[in-house]
Amino acid sequence: MKYGVATSSAAEALFSNPLRSLLTMLGIIIGVASVMVMMSIGEGAKAAIEKQINSVGTNVLNLQPGSMNRGGRNQGGSSGRPFSESDVAAVGDLPFVESATGVLSGQANAVSEEANWVTNIQGGSASFFLVNNWKVDEGREFTEQEAQGGSAVVVLGKTAAANLFPDGNVIGQRIRINSVPVEVIGVLESKGQGGGMGQDRDDTVVAPLSMVRNRITGGNRWVSRHVSRIQVLVQEGYDVTEAQDEITTLMRERRRVEPGQQDNFMVVNFADMIKQRAAVAETMSTLLAFTAAVSLIVGGVGVMNIMLVSVTERTREIGLRMAIGARGGDILLQFLFEAIALCTLGGLIGMAIGWIGVFGYAQISSAPMVVSPIIVATALGAAASVGLVFGFFPARRAAQLDPIQALRYD
Repeated sequence: MKYGVATSSAAEALFSNPLRSLLTMLGIIIGVASVMVMMSIGEGAKAAIEKQINSVGTNVLNLQPGSMNRGGRNQGGSSGRPFSESDVAAVGDLPFVESATGVLSGQANAVSEEANWVTNIQGGSASFFLVNNWKVDEGREFTEQEAQGGSAVVVLGKTAAANLFPDGNVIGQRIRINSVPVEVIGVLESKGQGGGMGQDRDDTVVAPLSMVRNRITGGNRWVSRHVSRIQVLVQEGYDVTEAQDEITTLMRERRRVEPGQQDNFMVVNFADMIKQRAAVAETMSTLLAFTAAVSLIVGGVGVMNIMLVSVTERTREIGLRMAIGARGGDILLQFLFEAIALCTLGGLIGMAIGWIGVFGYAQISSAPMVVSPIIVATALGAAASVGLVFGFFPARRAAQLDPIQALRYD
């Protein structure tokens, strides 16, 4: 039997009883749609995490103070003695450090002529933009001279700029931050969510460190010229883990941590944290995809059951085909094509439903929608494979029928 004849015969059998075919395909449709949705969600999460890693940087380390106990109660992370600008200079002098900046951050109320917006303010040196790999989209960054002199200039993140100036025209405008008048000299490119905690990095105002400390956040009673954290850009090619160890050793000396005592600070690599979260997400999406694949197996059992019924119903037809010259291989091919066609059509319907499901999930969760050719090929290939595997036994049974007994079957 030619392949064209087998295909036309499969199509004829498929559409001769459309309701039964649709019910048979239901398991395949659900399975393919589930696999497609789970794989797409996993790929979308992976893309979002890769974007976060690129945003944070793989060779950037963050130094944060440890926790402090007051009145027998732990005050939480970063509540301990802050760092000083001399600590920033000491870390910056290490041979593997390309650049370092102290950062002083907090919440601030920003007011323009058009809006009032509560945002995050970050004070840093001119190196802040290099360390964070953050370029300006409009205007300019502040210079080291402006940073040292405490100039009243700021660079806005995209979210802060959009909320303070809904009509645009940001550069050169004056705003007030906690009642301090400042000039907007730049708008940063969008970074989106990142930082290891999923916060909006664009909802920020970046200003010279000394201006923020002296006029907005205030000083610290224990440490003069303090900073809340230190960001370090490690040179390309240098082992980041080794850099963490060397910075830890230096800071233990500077903060007078005795041997055997616990560090009163942390050296954090957010990229590693995000990668660990990515590994967990990938494992979960794989498990969910395997769970969804169970529907395909159940659907395959349903296909095999219906194909066995079809073989029984068409026994006389099989005997007649054999009587006029059809060989066992032709009968095998005919029924195998029917099973594959049934599962492939179910797979196409399942892909359409799966695409709608992915689109709906992306709209509800604001997650990236990723339906790659690999996902499409995997879903369709899985459906066809189910037809091939579960259709083989009924097809083989049909091919092994005795033509004389088949003709006598009533």
